[in-house]
Amino acid sequence: MNRIIITLLATAVSVLSMAQSTLLRQRVSDLNFYQLPYQYTALEPAIDALTVEIHYSKHHKAYFDKFFKQASDLKLTDKSLKEIFEKVSEYPTGIRNNGGGYYNHVLYWEILKPGNRKGLSPTLNKVIVEEFGSVDNLIAQMNDAALKRFGSGWAWLVLDDNGKLKIGSTPNQDNPLMDVSDFKGIPLIGIDVWEHAYYLKYQNKRAEYVNSIWSLINWEVVSQLYDEAVKKQ
Repeated sequence: MNRIIITLLATAVSVLSMAQSTLLRQRVSDLNFYQLPYQYTALEPAIDALTVEIHYSKHHKAYFDKFFKQASDLKLTDKSLKEIFEKVSEYPTGIRNNGGGYYNHVLYWEILKPGNRKGLSPTLNKVIVEEFGSVDNLIAQMNDAALKRFGSGWAWLVLDDNGKLKIGSTPNQDNPLMDVSDFKGIPLIGIDVWEHAYYLKYQNKRAEYVNSIWSLINWEVVSQLYDEAVKKQ
């Protein structure tokens, strides 16, 4: 029985990571709206069910619908998200905002799952300790980036072109894959600090939301994303 459970968990992690890694390579014409891999109640008490429902079915869905229409109108459907992000400065801001909004949220939902640090791979743990001193230090720096982001945006952990883990933030729905971003890398963790991500439960207390979200980080998926990012370099 335990072996079956372990196999099922490993498969779930693989599916989540696969969805993230293939998303950027898909042509826009092949994209479908991302299917949330858990119930709206799954992230409670850190994130309440109503917030998840509105965030996913209203905000995230709207980004996808608008992006798909705009990409179709501009005849960009043969391009991948990766290609669009690499030259997003050449397109109308709607492509940047809505394309970013769709992709960013896929990563966000995938890395959230009730869990703990036991899923953190020895490889990624070693790198985190070497570069930040400890996982707690990484979390503190991520929280700092999230809290210092003025207005709406995202805090990120990325693997940069030099193979180093870096922490930073971007405004609005920008991400580190876009040519307009001055903070670049392959995203491993993205924390949404738009108010719609936390306002129903935390009101204006962004710090409480940011602190709580770490109880949901799926370190198994983050570790797998790190391994995949290293292979791409």
